[in-house]
Amino acid sequence: MSNLKNKRVITAALCGSWATKDMNPAVPYTPEEIARDAYECWKAGAAIVHIHVRNADGSPSTKFELYKETIERIRAFPDCDVCLNITSSGSVDFGDEERIYPLQQLLPELASYDAGTLNWQNRTVFMNPPAFLEKLGYALQESNIKPEIEIFDAGMIYNTLYYLKKGVLKAPCHYQIVLGCAGGMTSTVENLAYLKNLLPEGSTWAGCGISSGHLPIMMATIAMGGHLRVGLEDNLYLDHGVLAKSNAQLVERAVQLLALNNLEPATPEEARKIYGLTRKVF
Repeated sequence: MSNLKNKRVITAALCGSWATKDMNPAVPYTPEEIARDAYECWKAGAAIVHIHVRNADGSPSTKFELYKETIERIRAFPDCDVCLNITSSGSVDFGDEERIYPLQQLLPELASYDAGTLNWQNRTVFMNPPAFLEKLGYALQESNIKPEIEIFDAGMIYNTLYYLKKGVLKAPCHYQIVLGCAGGMTSTVENLAYLKNLLPEGSTWAGCGISSGHLPIMMATIAMGGHLRVGLEDNLYLDHGVLAKSNAQLVERAVQLLALNNLEPATPEEARKIYGLTRKVF
């Protein structure tokens, strides 16, 4: 294995729950489309794919059958050992059991853990109350799934410090800083540095910016030693007014930016070592 100090983990966030084909025709909906994008992103240099699923009309879903089919299709690609990260949210309207059940049954290597409640995109409330966060934290421990702790503002980091003391979370943690969502902190380098410096010692972390904040936050994350998240969930454009042709195209650009900094994308096996993942899914 090569020197991990020169490696950065790229996560491809493929579709999320809000972006639509009306916004960008490349947004994947079906299990076949999502799996194909996952495979193409892996070939382009992504070590992890972050998975939401959609109904046929593009609306967000937590249907176990859709997750199962998507993962089976990803694993059907020869030699594709990409790490799987399944969302625990799906959308803002789902109940606790709907959010947790697919994780317990499919046992991905990572699952998102949104560390607090926030007003979401000036439209609704993204509910992550204490009772749910405790239930999710213990469920992930029981299933040997690493939480990808999503951070939208500073208070969420302090929430995780409490849950670490209580045993709901276990160190070392992995944090995903997300900047630029309406209701969260804005996509500035100052905010990224502030949040990064609040993280518990020994944590791993990645950064991403939403929409126009995508490139500045990615470049700053590279400079600060963090890992990367790209994809149509977060950003539909390659340039101002130019839609990205695919998730893989956004991964390719991240690889190019790493190369400019004499860095390389981590392989899935290297990502497992960097993030301390103890479960491999086949």
